Amino acid sequence: MTARDLEADRPGAGGRPGPAGRLGAGRYRRRLLAGALAAAGLPACGFQLRRSAALPFRTLYAGFSPTSAIGAQFRTLVRMADDTELVDDPARAEARLEVLNEQRERDVIVFSATGRPREYQLRLRFTFRVLDAASRERLPRTELVLSRDMISTDIEIVAKQQEEELLFRDMESDLAQQLLRRLSAIPPSP
Repeated sequence: MTARDLEADRPGAGGRPGPAGRLGAGRYRRRLLAGALAAAGLPACGFQLRRSAALPFRTLYAGFSPTSAIGAQFRTLVRMADDTELVDDPARAEARLEVLNEQRERDVIVFSATGRPREYQLRLRFTFRVLDAASRERLPRTELVLSRDMISTDIEIVAKQQEEELLFRDMESDLAQQLLRRLSAIPPSP
């Protein structure tokens, strides 16, 4: 019920009863009070929008290639964080994320009776490390590997290519979030 409905239902509003009929003054006040209490109780229930993980450094250089989909998603997540700024110059960064390998893989794991591929496994491999401003390792070489299985038929070739691209995009998004969580777990520098 909106404020306009409540106003229209208020006794004596405009001299005519509202759409729900005329409410008594007590009933009108109870409805108004119940609506106000419900709105006031929302923050008390503990509901909060999901925020980006807090990183243990104020400035970060992310060494992704300019065309990296993982890099684009990661940059978006870091920009949502309140306390970390992405910088373009590694010399100005408190920490440097070095991307060592970013690779998509597609392997056949099941063949049909006629010898044609029936099921594929898609993998996304990402290897990185984190260095501080003095080039000391804050996080050693780490590899994240995500995989998804995909069943294929000879009839739906175009649809399967689109499904494969969607699965890779989903893995890239998931990997960017995992990367952010890994970086947020790095202990603060002494």
